[in-house]
Amino acid sequence: MSDEQGQPPQDPPRRAIKSFVTRAGRMGTGQIKALAELGPKFVLPYEPERIDPEQVFGRKAPLVLEIGFGMGGATAEIAATLPDHDFIGCEVHEPGVGALLKLIDEKQLANIRIVQHDAVEVLRDMIGADLLAGVHIFFPDPWHKKRHNKRRLIQPEFVAKLVAHIAPGGYLHCATDWQPYAEQMLDVLTAEPHLLNTAASYADKPAYRPLTKFENRGIKLGHGVWDLVFRKR
Repeated sequence: MSDEQGQPPQDPPRRAIKSFVTRAGRMGTGQIKALAELGPKFVLPYEPERIDPEQVFGRKAPLVLEIGFGMGGATAEIAATLPDHDFIGCEVHEPGVGALLKLIDEKQLANIRIVQHDAVEVLRDMIGADLLAGVHIFFPDPWHKKRHNKRRLIQPEFVAKLVAHIAPGGYLHCATDWQPYAEQMLDVLTAEPHLLNTAASYADKPAYRPLTKFENRGIKLGHGVWDLVFRKR
């Protein structure tokens, strides 16, 4: 089939991978204050050049990237539990950035930095190859409707890009409370040739990942939560 000028129709452009969907959110006064006072110290500006973790954190330590930390509660708890690790959290939503900055101050955490930018571009431009000891992706948007499943973050193309930045022996830890997404995650991660499942299928929740209030409520209602922990070969 062709148009009136005899030219074949063009395929629509492919949708670029993104790690988020834009949502509005209100900023509390505490979050606004934290952004103003703590942002210059703990928020790394997005720049299209590789970071030097030793320069950023002032030490050499295993580096973990978290993609989409929400309001930052789990991130802060994990950083407090693993003080010998350094963490970079990617989150585009400003209220979440402000909330995590407040927690950094309250818990006196020195091992977290934040990049308020799309994680796909942060990976591509700021994170070197084989740099990461681990990656955390907890409860990403499940995109429940079947026609929206293609918008899910855990897709073969993205996982292949992600794995290139994980050091050999490093890990990828995903968690979801939506069973169809858990099944997709398991299929995609199992098919990635550079990853090896640490469990027969789904993993037991690692001790370092805290239960969120939302997760606890869901468990009490009989809802499931699925953790997947894969290591890079």
